Amino acid sequence: MSRPLTLTLVIALLVAARAAAQQPQRFDHLKHASLFPTCAACHAGVDQPNQPLWPDSAQCAACHDGEVQPRVPWQYPESLRTNLRFSHAAHRAVSAGATSPACMDCHGEIGARWMAVKPPVVTRCFACHGLKTEHLAATDADCATCHLPLAQASRLTRADVAAIDTPPSHRAPGFAAGTGHGRLAAGPGGAVAASCATCHAREFCLTCHVDAPEQAIIQALALDPRSTAIAARLAAPGTHSAPDFLERHGRSVRADVRQCATCHTRESCLICHAGMTRVAVGLYAAGPGRGAGAVITRHLPASHAGGFAQRHAAEAGARSATCAGCHTRADCLACHRPSAASAPGYHPAGFLARHPVAAYARETNCSDCHNTGAFCLACHAQVGLTARTQVLGSSGYHDAKRFFGLGHGQAARQDLESCIGCHVERDCLTCHASFGARRFNPHGPGFDAARLRRKNPQMCTACHGTNIPN
Repeated sequence: MSRPLTLTLVIALLVAARAAAQQPQRFDHLKHASLFPTCAACHAGVDQPNQPLWPDSAQCAACHDGEVQPRVPWQYPESLRTNLRFSHAAHRAVSAGATSPACMDCHGEIGARWMAVKPPVVTRCFACHGLKTEHLAATDADCATCHLPLAQASRLTRADVAAIDTPPSHRAPGFAAGTGHGRLAAGPGGAVAASCATCHAREFCLTCHVDAPEQAIIQALALDPRSTAIAARLAAPGTHSAPDFLERHGRSVRADVRQCATCHTRESCLICHAGMTRVAVGLYAAGPGRGAGAVITRHLPASHAGGFAQRHAAEAGARSATCAGCHTRADCLACHRPSAASAPGYHPAGFLARHPVAAYARETNCSDCHNTGAFCLACHAQVGLTARTQVLGSSGYHDAKRFFGLGHGQAARQDLESCIGCHVERDCLTCHASFGARRFNPHGPGFDAARLRRKNPQMCTACHGTNIPN
């Protein structure tokens, strides 16, 4: 087992050595300190506009010709990957009477040896600009002084963006809440703060914000997909971890739905509230330009455990509105749709004997499961419970109630839907039409014709046609 492992290790080392040989080495300034009295000898662009900042490889070859010194591979980088808003010429042209900063003032620590060069030292920049704070704790205006917005720093890669340090303000408790980062993001005149635009773009905000199109500050940010290289996670607020949050969150939504619209889309509510679509009307529908928001997983309530299916009938009868919050009619009919070929059905034993009372009182909506024009009428006709002469003839379904014809108007006004299970419009117009009939007035005492006409004039045309009385 050791031989393959050793061979693999040797191959890996050879590959690494070859890759390192192909990469240009960083220049050792300190080793060449005695050769260059000034930085501009190699970096001509520091003092001379329109000159390259990097030395030409021909300058190196003057010594590293393979005889005096060994040859070295050197190729200057085409561009610096940075978001600094910096100009050497502008920093050299300081105000009259002041001393121009030397290169080591920015590229070396205080008291460092000549040519002990480092990348720009932030503390030296802050000392020159009179800033007395940590680098990432600088004010909004100070960020814009030194740094470009992310969308303008085109040389940065996603890896560069991901490596940006987190400011101390972002680690404060409650920063992710609207009172934290939202307040800091607001710049002057409704613009976005420069400190936010330095590291972030609009796509970063879309990680959490469903309401991004309605937020002027987010829309003020430029688009740049590199901003998503900074990891962000939509975390639930502390209020959502309360044991009774699911039971009481509805009251919070009704009080102010805008507090939910930041993280939730309309679709996220409908995952649970499929039976009450009006709950989600106040939220924004998912679509382009919006964040995906909170991803909801539907869970059974605690009350549904332990044989709930066998005892849910009593719960549904007592609190049907609670069931309708999650369930649609189709959920019930999947089990309870009656079938003559199978049992048990939806209705309890002996329901047939009392179903007229249940239908009239509308204990449940019969038309949810039954076609009243076929299912009910077919059964009634088979047992002879239909009028054989006139609509309110001497025998038929209504004979159980004596003089039903005299009081049927009240029954019709109370529940007209139960009438249309057997009757059609022409049955009523036999007596109640205004032309060519007995002209009985179907309207009860206190009938407000003008109000009904304003509400639904088409109902009037069933009897009156286009000649609706005033």
